[in-house]
Order: sequence, then C-alpha cells, then structure tokens
Amino acid sequence: MDDRTVRAALERHWDASDASDFKVEHEIYREDAVLDYPQSGERIRGRHNIQESRFVQPNKKRFTVRRIIGSGDLWVTEFVLTYDGIPSYAVSIMEFREGLVANETQYFADRFDPAPSRAHLVERVGEITSF
Repeated sequence: MDDRTVRAALERHWDASDASDFKVEHEIYREDAVLDYPQSGERIRGRHNIQESRFVQPNKKRFTVRRIIGSGDLWVTEFVLTYDGIPSYAVSIMEFREGLVANETQYFADRFDPAPSRAHLVERVGEITSF
C-alpha cells in the first residue's frame, strides 16, 4: 500500500469516526488488531471488540483532525476528540501490516492554562481548530 492510499484510508476512517459510521470507521483494522489506551491501562483485542467498545460508548463524539503524518507502516494522527462538547486533545499512533491497522495506541490530554512562570512568554492560540 503506498502512502497516498494509506492517507486516503486514514481520512476515510476519521471522517467515518466523526459521522459515527461504525462500519466504515472500522474497515481500516485487521481482524486481529490491538488497541491500547495507556492512560486507562486498557487493551482491546480484535476489530469486532474495538468496534463494539466504540458503539456502546454513550457520549456524543466529534473528531477534528489537525494533521496526519507518516509513511510506510507507521502513521500518526493528531486530533481533537470532543465528548459532549468538551474537547480532549489526542494522538493516535497506527502501525499497519498488510495494508490494515495491526496496532493502535491513543493518548489523550485536556487543555490547561500556561503556568504563571511562563505566561509572559507564550502566545495563546485560542480555538481548538487553530494550530
């Protein structure tokens, strides 16, 4: 799979995620894919289980992709995941094998104000969609 094809598959995946199209969202995964959430200590094995875990999640979700970078079998997506109107900044690291995601690790972080010690040095970027 060339890089343009992978990028198109990732864009389709994130668009489907934003639209809550669970079928299309999970076409990118191998049957034996593994998804890790290090912050909560969770590991989910298998495309079916990954899909079900997202389907049963009760919150209204929105995905705003900020950038996708990568090549070959390693791709990173930086995005804002909004749960019920509350943004969380996220990074997804996907490892591909035979054209499908074999492993994904997602990291999440909430927005915070700059520390007073450096507040005079920073430029505030404002809205979640700016970069």
